[in-house]
Formats: sequence, structure tokens, C-alpha cells
Amino acid sequence: MSILRVGHKFGGRGGIFMQPLIFEPVLKRIRWGGTRLGSMLGKPLGPESDYAESWEIADHGTDQSRVAEGPYRGMPLNHLVQRDGEELLGRQNGIDQFPLLIKYLDAQDWLSLQVHPNDAQARKFDPHENGKTEAWVVIDAAEDSRICAGLKPGVTAAHVRDAVQAGCVEECLHLIGVQPGDCVFVPAGTVHALGPGILLAEVQQQSNLTFRLHDWGRLGTDGKPRSLHLNESIACTDFNRGPVNPVIPTAMNDNGHAFEELVRSEYFVIRRHFGACQFEFRSGNCFRILMCLKGKGTLTSDSFQAVLRPGATILIPSACRHADVSLQDGAVLLEVLPPDIAVM
Repeated sequence: MSILRVGHKFGGRGGIFMQPLIFEPVLKRIRWGGTRLGSMLGKPLGPESDYAESWEIADHGTDQSRVAEGPYRGMPLNHLVQRDGEELLGRQNGIDQFPLLIKYLDAQDWLSLQVHPNDAQARKFDPHENGKTEAWVVIDAAEDSRICAGLKPGVTAAHVRDAVQAGCVEECLHLIGVQPGDCVFVPAGTVHALGPGILLAEVQQQSNLTFRLHDWGRLGTDGKPRSLHLNESIACTDFNRGPVNPVIPTAMNDNGHAFEELVRSEYFVIRRHFGACQFEFRSGNCFRILMCLKGKGTLTSDSFQAVLRPGATILIPSACRHADVSLQDGAVLLEVLPPDIAVM
């Protein structure tokens, strides 16, 4: 990502009006990762070939996003939430943790078959954790890439338990092919797994609580099978959900600017802007997050300007009253907002 020098308008807390924020990525190496976070999204990888996740905006324990540049440089996200919550969060001020975790993922092998708990279930296991509802937007995928999203119709807890123990859990799963541009919404309680060849953007609740239902018979770094959480996974699975398919985008228009709404949930809203266009974001007393998935553009707000390239992620604080975006032909930009937002 190429960033132009950041300027800040004076007039807020401590004389500084909070402008858009860019954070240093928190990179995660996991056995199923690859190198596309660097080659396609510009992340600063080392020589290894197992970079699985880039946590772009994180406020989860010691996993803290730190501001990359400007007067807040080096400051962890949670410090901003606690100290400058009104400027950063707007109407969500008062919470003790940034509500969303924003990532890019590079899957070069199957991830484990997983289930995430909802909020109430999560706090029974860990009073400091949240549930984990998430959404995926596919950036790149091999021709034969597949995911698991939900279970086949009629599958019950007994079916899943028996199938896992018999080594034939695939018979219970809803497996679908995916391609660039697909968006899959994965509410808590959905059995799911990413397959190889997929590069995607992920928006989720600020949580890292996952239960592993099945791991395809793989061994860990110690040469032993990784632990499974069969009872917890089944307890957290919503067996009424059934198969989950890619969302059908909703076409929207604001003063002649056409865009799509991909997800509207109780935790976040995801919109997609694309093609050659210019438009303005207005605060609406809330933060918003921009993720550039493809192509180029610029973001301008007062004296702040950043170049949008694939892999760029920018947090626009609530105190930033407006921001202008210009996208070039072929560009794709995700906009992530808190729920119940109607403003542009």
C-alpha cells in the first residue's frame, strides 16, 4: 500500500482533530497460509511461505493494531477506544473494545472445520470473549476452490457426531464453489471451512473464539493430531440454519452514486463500491472502515490523503465529518459500518 504524507487539522482533543487512521498489519503465520498477502495485497512478509492472516484492525488482548503514521503513530487501537472514544466511535462511545476485527486471509489448504459461538455461548466459555459472526468477500480463487458453509438439509446433531467419529463428516456438509466477488455471510453457529486457493477479506466481531469440529486427519507441528472440540462445536451449532449460499447483493443509489449492500446484520453492514466514480462519505456519528480489494483510487479528507491500492485498509473516525473517494475504472472498495446505519 502506498500512503501519501498525512496531515491533521487542529481543533479536537489536545488540539488535534482525528483524521482517518491507517494501522500496521498484524501478520499471522499458520500452516495453511501462503504468500499472496504480500504478492497481491502488499503486506510486508518475511521469507516464509505460510502467511495466513493479516489482521488489519484488531483490538483483541495483546493483538493490537498500532497507528502507522501521524500524531497517533505507534498508539494501540484500544488506547484510542479508551481515551478518544467519542471522536473515534461516535454514537458507540462507551464500549471498552473496538467492536470489529478486520482481516485478509490467504488459504492454501483447507482450514479446519469450525463453529463459532454466539455472544451468550461465548461468555459461558470465556467471560471476556464475544461471539463470532463473520462475513467473507472473495478477492481471488482458484478455478476449483470450494468452501463449506452450513450443513445439508435435515442434518442433526446425532448425524454430525456419528459422522465425525466415523471419519465421514464430509457427507453432512454443504460444499460450494466460489469465485472472486462472492460474499458469504457466516452467522455464529454455522459450520464452515475455507478451502485452498482462496484469498479474501473478512469482517467479523472482535473475537478469536473458535471450536474445531474436524481437522481432516492432519497432524500438528508436534506430529500429533490437533485437539478437536466435538462437544462444544455441536453445542454451538445452529442445526436449523441448513445450507448457506453466497449473498445476493442489493443494488443501492445515493445521489446518483450506485453501489451494493452485501450484508446487513446486528453487528455490521458491508457495502461494495466499484468502477470509475467519485463520492463522499458523511459521518452520521459513526466510524467506517474502507478496504480496497482491487484497482486504485484516492481518499481525501481535509489535509489527509491516501492512495487506495489492493490491501489498503483505512479507519475513518466518527469525528471525521466527511471524506471524498475517487475510484479508477476497475476498482473495488468495501465499506464497513456499524449496524443500523442509513447515511451515505
